[in-house]
Amino acid sequence: MYGVGVGIVLAVGLKYSSDSANSSCDDKIKIAQKTKSYRDAIKVSRDLLERIKAEVGAPGLVVGVAVNGVEVWSEGIGCADLENRVPCSPDTVMRIASISKPLTSAAAARLCEEGKLDLDAPVQKYVPEFPQKQFDGKDVTITSRMLLSHLSGIRHYEKDAQKVKEDKEKAKRLLKPPGKQKEDEKSLSENRDKPGADKSSKGKESTQAQRKKEFEHEEYYLKDNFENVIQSLDLFKDDPLIFKPGTTFLYSTHAFTLLSAVLERAAGQRFLDLMMNMFRELGMLNTVPDENDPIIYHRSRFYHLNKRGRVVNCPYVDNSYKWAGGGFLSTVGDLLLFGNALLYSYQVAQLKDTEDFLPGFLKPKSVIELWTPVDRTEASWDKDGLYGQGWLVVEKLQKYGQCRKRRHYVSHTGGAVGASSVLLVLPSEELDQHQGQTFIPQGVVVTIITNIQSVGLNSIALKIAHQFDKARNV
Repeated sequence: MYGVGVGIVLAVGLKYSSDSANSSCDDKIKIAQKTKSYRDAIKVSRDLLERIKAEVGAPGLVVGVAVNGVEVWSEGIGCADLENRVPCSPDTVMRIASISKPLTSAAAARLCEEGKLDLDAPVQKYVPEFPQKQFDGKDVTITSRMLLSHLSGIRHYEKDAQKVKEDKEKAKRLLKPPGKQKEDEKSLSENRDKPGADKSSKGKESTQAQRKKEFEHEEYYLKDNFENVIQSLDLFKDDPLIFKPGTTFLYSTHAFTLLSAVLERAAGQRFLDLMMNMFRELGMLNTVPDENDPIIYHRSRFYHLNKRGRVVNCPYVDNSYKWAGGGFLSTVGDLLLFGNALLYSYQVAQLKDTEDFLPGFLKPKSVIELWTPVDRTEASWDKDGLYGQGWLVVEKLQKYGQCRKRRHYVSHTGGAVGASSVLLVLPSEELDQHQGQTFIPQGVVVTIITNIQSVGLNSIALKIAHQFDKARNV
């Protein structure tokens, strides 16, 4: 039975696949070429990471890359603990923030496969404690499918509905062509000059400034411990909806908290027990809830930049109110396992003969649904993409000959107090054969975790993925 792909590992040293000793001379030449290509990819990628680390003032970061199901590179750069000069390593455990959402979406997909969860049923079927919501004076229905794609209308950390709508309008304007942007800015300027108009707008903000502004919301810094996910609903269950469910994308970690309550009831076990059982099945033994009391080996400290631009320790926070949407700790090795498991599940349906292959953790149709863009959604970390179910999805596209060619990939980024993260999966465009046998998974998985907040990592992860994809195809 084939459980993993054939490849080359460059973790500490170099080692070849089990049959490489008996390879032909041509095969050995190809292996040597591929080894050099991976070394070159590592060199380029390490340089990119050193640059971003210096640019944002990150104390430390860890990167992991898997090619065709095999971890080919993992490395820590900088410090996991500045005060004690503890270096980052592949074993370093950090907050993965919103990468918790893809993990939760996988648990939801598994429950759907088992017939325990109906994504289109009102959430009150599972969680009667959540009140019937209204919008514009009329009863509305919220489903788990809406929660997974951020179409429920439930607020994120910003409670002011008017401010949320204004921010969304500002974001839309920035996506318009430059000429149209100037027209809109002129119109806004004229409106602000009118008597009684709001003159508080500061115009275009940098993406970095927007990320820092996000951490001004007080709910990021909650110190209260919530005993269970049902109790966490008290934070937002009585707040009015920002948008009518199903009509408008609004990224919401609280929506995933409600989803965790749904999953808990559908599974008939505590949400954390459900997730820990899934992690064990996937082999993710270093992925745990972000709790303060347990002794967690290799746990990083967490940092941010103060107003003077100096690195300081982050305040204590309790993330028990958002396990599903941003409450787990992990390592790059565990995140690569997760990415490879989903990539394998996704590609097994593309095989002509599956008799010699183990089944995937999820059924192919489940992963296809997770990785299919949903209408009316969007994603802030790559404007080419739309949101699926717990993942950003960028579809393959090439409009013109000899011009930009967009590859299909999926990813999720994360931002928490003292942490930023990304997990990206770049599937192979076509399944190749090795010695007459098609193998899976085929593609590149990249993850980066860092111990400072407000850092965008998706674009650099995509660059690294393309570096290793080129090396893979040598």
